[in-house]
Formats: sequence, C-alpha cells, structure tokens
Amino acid sequence: MVKKNSKINSGEAAPNFVALSTAGEIKLSDLKGKNIILYFYPKDDTPGCTIEAQDFSKKVPDFDQLDCIIIGVSKDNIASHEKFINKYNLNFDLIADEDKSLCQLYQVIKEKSMFGKKYQGIERSTFLIDRLGKVVKVWRNVKVKGHVDEVYLELKNSL
Repeated sequence: MVKKNSKINSGEAAPNFVALSTAGEIKLSDLKGKNIILYFYPKDDTPGCTIEAQDFSKKVPDFDQLDCIIIGVSKDNIASHEKFINKYNLNFDLIADEDKSLCQLYQVIKEKSMFGKKYQGIERSTFLIDRLGKVVKVWRNVKVKGHVDEVYLELKNSL
C-alpha cells in the first residue's frame, strides 16, 4: 500500500487499481505480463494534451513490439474520451477518473494557478511499469516535446 503523501518511486510495486476506461473496466493486476505506460494528463482536446496523445498514438506500433500498452488518464468522462479518441484517431484506451481517485493514488494532483486563481489539477506525469507490476521510471511535471521518445528509449533500455 502506498503511504499517504509519499511519492511513488522506481522499483516499487505500482499501486493496483480498478477503473473505467474507453475499453470497459481495467484492473492493473490483470495486465501483469505486459509493460505498461500509465500517463496522466490534465484535459482532453487541449493543445498540450492533444500533442502528447498524438505522439503516443504514432508510437504505438513501436511500443507494441516491446510488449507495452499505453493507457491515458484524466478526470474527463467516457463521452469526452471517446470524442477525443475519435477526433484524433487515437489507438489506445483512456481512463475516466472523474472522482480523481486514481490521480490521488498515483499522487499527481497538485496546486496549479491560472490567471492568479489557484486550483487543484493534474500534474502531467508518466509511469513506466514493467511486466511484474513494478515501477521502472516516473516522470513528473512532463514537458510534452520529446517525452514519448524518452519513454520509449527508457523502456527499450530496461528490457
């Protein structure tokens, strides 16, 4: 179990979860045997989130060769996710974390500020999880440009 207010680190077991996705219910423990990229992003169909999703989508064939699946997570609902997937022809599943429970489990909620107003939002973060369910690497406060290639190289080098 993850300690409250502690960050998830490389080498630790990835916190298990059951969540609703565009493909139905996903349970992390059911995905053992595959490498997993679990990435958290603030909002569907916004500039940075769209670029990141498109970058992951373009690289799916390369990740497939490394027996790796990609799962995106935001607090948007399933209808929003389906619209986002269809609009940009994304080829991986998205989890609808409307109550932010998965975001809290992975400690990606942080205080943000827009136009001087403070609010709690999702910090763009990526977790690379190996076939045994262990966290290989964590990226927090991700900058979109070049990130997907960096994740791919990390996965390739960890095999």
